[in-house]
Amino acid sequence: MSDPLVFDNASPHFGLPFLYSGQAQKEFYVNEAFAITDALLHCAIEGTATTPPASPPDGQNWSIGTGATGDWASHVGQIACRQSGNWIYITPQDGMKVFDRSSGVSWLYSSGWKIPSAVGEPTGGSTVDSQARAAIGQLISALRLASILP
Repeated sequence: MSDPLVFDNASPHFGLPFLYSGQAQKEFYVNEAFAITDALLHCAIEGTATTPPASPPDGQNWSIGTGATGDWASHVGQIACRQSGNWIYITPQDGMKVFDRSSGVSWLYSSGWKIPSAVGEPTGGSTVDSQARAAIGQLISALRLASILP
């Protein structure tokens, strides 16, 4: 028979708290795990900011930019998630994706955020291949529709 699983006190990727036998006030740990899961599940951020908004509604998420102040001062690079009138801070992990509502594109985290830049359709040149240009234009449109390009 295999040995029983032994868990740490939190999950390895996002630090979701685990319960253990005989633990007092389990509801605090469970609710914290639910709040973090709620913030990360299909995560959408409002954009990047350095100052917390004055009256953010619960459920709002922000990427914290360089030079952050106030409640965010020591959390640069993290995602601030508003839950129950408080900020929960989440450190991005490789493979994490968020949708940026301000730009309408998806970001991918891989040793830093990979944020797509705008791509223009082809113009100019001494030889014009109209079929190739049309195909490239359709490809760019499809990538914009999929929120991969702005």
